[in-house]
Amino acid sequence: MFGWLGWKQGLPLWWSSRLNSQLTEDVEDIFEGIAETRVQVLKDWTGEYWRHLERLVDQMASTNTLAVQAGKTGSAEGDNGCPEAWDRLFMAAYSRASDLTEIFLIDANGTVISSTHSDHLGHEYGVGSLISEGLDYSRGEGEVRKCLFGPYRDEMTLEIGPRSSPFHDKMTLLFIQPVIKEGVWSGALCARIPNDVIGDLIQRESGHVYPDSGDNYIFMAKPALNKQIALGTALSRSRFEDRTFTHGENLKDGVKTDWGVVTVKEHTELELVFTDPATGELHPGVANTIRNGSNLFVNFPGYSDYRHISVIGKGVTFQLPHCPDVWGMMCEGDLEEVYRIRGIAIRQLLPHATLMGSFGIVSAIVLYLIANSASVLSIALSALALNIMCGFFVVSMVHRRTNRTIVNPIRKISRFIRINAEGKGDLTQRLDTEQFDNDESRELAKWINNMIDSLEGIMLKVSVAAGDVSSSQQLLSESTVTTASSTERVSVKINDMLRSIRRQLKDIDIAKDVADEMRQTLHMLEEKASRQISIAQGEVGRIGDKMTEISVRVADTNKTISVFMDTANEIRDVLDVIKEISSQTNLLALNAAIEAARVGEHGRGFAVVANEIRKLANMTRQSTEEVNGFVEKISMHAQEAYSSITEGTKVVLEGNELVATATVTLGDAQADDTLKTQVIDEVVLLMEKVAKVSIENRTISTEVEGRVQELLTDIMGVRHTSNNVGAITAFMQQLVGQFRLSETGKR
Repeated sequence: MFGWLGWKQGLPLWWSSRLNSQLTEDVEDIFEGIAETRVQVLKDWTGEYWRHLERLVDQMASTNTLAVQAGKTGSAEGDNGCPEAWDRLFMAAYSRASDLTEIFLIDANGTVISSTHSDHLGHEYGVGSLISEGLDYSRGEGEVRKCLFGPYRDEMTLEIGPRSSPFHDKMTLLFIQPVIKEGVWSGALCARIPNDVIGDLIQRESGHVYPDSGDNYIFMAKPALNKQIALGTALSRSRFEDRTFTHGENLKDGVKTDWGVVTVKEHTELELVFTDPATGELHPGVANTIRNGSNLFVNFPGYSDYRHISVIGKGVTFQLPHCPDVWGMMCEGDLEEVYRIRGIAIRQLLPHATLMGSFGIVSAIVLYLIANSASVLSIALSALALNIMCGFFVVSMVHRRTNRTIVNPIRKISRFIRINAEGKGDLTQRLDTEQFDNDESRELAKWINNMIDSLEGIMLKVSVAAGDVSSSQQLLSESTVTTASSTERVSVKINDMLRSIRRQLKDIDIAKDVADEMRQTLHMLEEKASRQISIAQGEVGRIGDKMTEISVRVADTNKTISVFMDTANEIRDVLDVIKEISSQTNLLALNAAIEAARVGEHGRGFAVVANEIRKLANMTRQSTEEVNGFVEKISMHAQEAYSSITEGTKVVLEGNELVATATVTLGDAQADDTLKTQVIDEVVLLMEKVAKVSIENRTISTEVEGRVQELLTDIMGVRHTSNNVGAITAFMQQLVGQFRLSETGKR
């Protein structure tokens, strides 16, 4: 009947569960609600921090793009961007995200190039480093992806120190947001968060439903990245790790069982595996949750946990955004505490029944004694008196007990609620459940504490959000002022541009008209030049014909002079012969005279004849010489005439070439005039297109001017809206300020 508990431990637990069997459905709802809300809290929190990193990456990319456009940094791969601007962005994100303790940037080589913790700069994360598995997962083989890595041990987390959690050790969660350039993984933006933060998120100690025993803890259910972590290994801090969270034994000092002591040296995470010490196997709650994905068990005898005591609760598996591992969470309470409650009805029934029974016995004894010596009337009066006295005493006792057990607790609860009901409550206060009996009033006090705890958490978030909105509104207001000023300057520049475009259009219109006039004038000149060129071409043609004729005549003359020069040469040859004959005749006459003189008287007549012949020969020689001189002159003049005619022939040839060139030139000139006309036509068409484009530009610029004016109006509207947001934020902060809250970030 009592199973593994045995009757000594099982009997009181069985009796408690039987007395409160009507609460079983409520207990199921309680654990279902705790598990559901805690998982959702974890997912919402994780999503919030991913959004912080996504915004930061976008801001970094925008800052780097603006810097490249401004020429303040290079755009080549491997540059370090804008470290100063990034540092400002890091600090702004650091101030908004209250749980993280460091933001740092890793380049493609695994080197930290920017960080909110200066000692971390230059640190290299290579193969086998603490976070190499997370970085490798983020790079991916074919897909770049985010990675929530951990928990893992990191001494730097311990060195940096806590921020929002009252507990702190080296256990770390790391958000890895890949930085992508041109589709390639080029680094990672990382956010360091102490792992104790998730323990704070799921435990909410001040509003814990079962403060004496209840525990919400996370364990490994299905490792995908951190395969070195065994199933059932703790991934979050336990309430029993530190003395602050337990009324009994704790894991640092050691929890004693009949099968040994369960203890941790530094922290629960990765040190504790949730096994039943009696079997050495994962205890039923964790084992069934891993096996089935969820597990709900709230009935007697419960199941044995890692302390080997009877617990009940809800187990569920889940996966946080971008975490490759599947985690499990147990929301448990000790069976003894959950069913410890004794209802008001039972608490009132027992003393009332005791009183009535006691007074019945007393009345019977008194009446028995009176009945031996008194009359019936006396007995009746005595009974009446006893009943009145007993009734008065019972009513008095019931009244006092009701005041003490019902009215006073309700008044305490009412007073506590009234403090916060008027909107100016102290949300740091909680009802002391020890001041209430272990009945419905204590349960009501616990749930009110839980509600106030949730309300305080919401108000803390609202307060932080209001502060963020106020800061953002101030930045927005400053930005709208700057934007309005810039837009006004742009509007002035656009107006100047429009005036310039209008002047340009006028100039283009004038140029187009001038081009039209030029085209008409060129058409007239072209027609006139065409006529003159046609005439010139005709004259040049005739000149060419004459030059051809002259060339023929010169050629004929040249031939005649050549024949004449040949004849003169022949005459010179004849004269040379005559001259030779005259010389021989003169020699013969001289010989004849000599011979005649030698013969004497008989040869005198022959001597006279010889003398006359010699004279005639001399005269012939002289005449021949004169003729030869004339022939020489004629030959010389003929040679000069031949040379002149030869030069004339060359000139005529050159003239023919010039005439041909002139003909070609006139043809080309006519073609050039046509080309000039075509060029002018193309210029006019181009100017018409330019004018059309300018008109379109004017239309577009006018539209831009209108849009700028609308933008100015919108910016003024944004400024007014920003002022309204500022007023609303101030009012929100005023409302939140009416409540007294714990220090921001404390859970």
